[in-house]
Amino acid sequence: MVPRYARAEMTAIWSPEQRFRIWFEIEAHATEALADLGVVPKAAAQALWDWWATNPAIDVPAIDAIEAVTKHDVIAFLTWVAEQVGDQARFMHQGMTSSDVLDTCLAVQLARASDILIADLDKLLEVLKRRAIEHKMTPAIGRSHGIHAEPVTFGLKMAEAYAEFDRARKRLIAAREDVATCAISGAVGTFANIDPAVEAHVAARLGLTVEPVSTQVIPRDRHAMFFATLGVIASSIERLATEVRHLQRTEVLEAEEYFSPGQKGSSAMPHKRNPVLTENLTGLARMVRGYVTPALENVALWHERDISHSSVERYIGPDATITLDFALARLTGVIDKLLVYPERMQKNMDRMGGLIHSQRVLLALTQAGVSREDAYAIVQRNAMKVWESDGALSLMELLKADPEVTAALSPQEIEDRFDLGYHLKHVDTIFARVFG
Repeated sequence: MVPRYARAEMTAIWSPEQRFRIWFEIEAHATEALADLGVVPKAAAQALWDWWATNPAIDVPAIDAIEAVTKHDVIAFLTWVAEQVGDQARFMHQGMTSSDVLDTCLAVQLARASDILIADLDKLLEVLKRRAIEHKMTPAIGRSHGIHAEPVTFGLKMAEAYAEFDRARKRLIAAREDVATCAISGAVGTFANIDPAVEAHVAARLGLTVEPVSTQVIPRDRHAMFFATLGVIASSIERLATEVRHLQRTEVLEAEEYFSPGQKGSSAMPHKRNPVLTENLTGLARMVRGYVTPALENVALWHERDISHSSVERYIGPDATITLDFALARLTGVIDKLLVYPERMQKNMDRMGGLIHSQRVLLALTQAGVSREDAYAIVQRNAMKVWESDGALSLMELLKADPEVTAALSPQEIEDRFDLGYHLKHVDTIFARVFG
């Protein structure tokens, strides 16, 4: 985790103290369930909760010092708790294995991280919807292969992003549900030394569901899907960030990141206003996607368990969620303050002498009786003259002077095919599909 790209709420979920607090809750809830079953004294569970009620500080360095000797983090934690609670602590961890604690804790952390990410998406969706409605009918040129194609609106660009992140939200909700499972099933997952009722009790107390069948660990296909979902969200972030970066190019300049008072774009060139935030988002997206492959490789563990996944998850759990949280918040800020230039959009559309209307003329000729092949050739030869003149010539005027065109279409019919509004007649339909 790099502090530069981290926010406090998400970072706190992954702190050592928070991890140990979750471990304690798992152990205390399990001891409570064991007491209800008569396996351990009720006084044991009560002693744990009584100590917890004092809101004790977790002495992370002391636990680390014990682990330096035991070489086992869960045993170190249990030893430290026993030193604080006293004799009744010996009834903790009855019939449990370390993975019961570690995997259930990870499920809690990922569920809590998901809740923050879902809230991040909600804020982003709110901003995208506002900007989409604001620019619903702001004409802009649509591009394919980076080349002028036909008109769209800037609002449609925002609506498209809204729909994509709305899908991301649905996927994340499903991934959260899939990864939020509890396993308190003991060594190799057979419940030989612990009743399944204990697992159900712990799951209910921590807001998790019961893992239907665990080995000694929760199956890692769940985690693979979770991190894959984060990777897809990161790719959506990059797609929108890349759009902003292209629109901010000097030759385009249809939109740009907000440039705050006192901000500097270059140490050498005072005129520079660079898309640094969206370039940063592109880089952060690469990092989040980079955690997907290790998560996929964690699925194949040996037999009932090994710990080859453990070191991986100590990295990717915090880093992927912290980075994505930061990226979503940054993207929300970029879109919220994005400077949009409708006049430049119109200027860019007008730059190429009406080439953006070529398809309408092609269709009109075919409807007037010209074969598609001949119609395409007629329009293309005129369009290429405009292209080669860099927009200095007018496609409409060239078509009006072409006898093969005027043999099929009147001057008014030609002019009618250069109506910008024609391209925007279904914007309302698309918005209704996206926003309801």
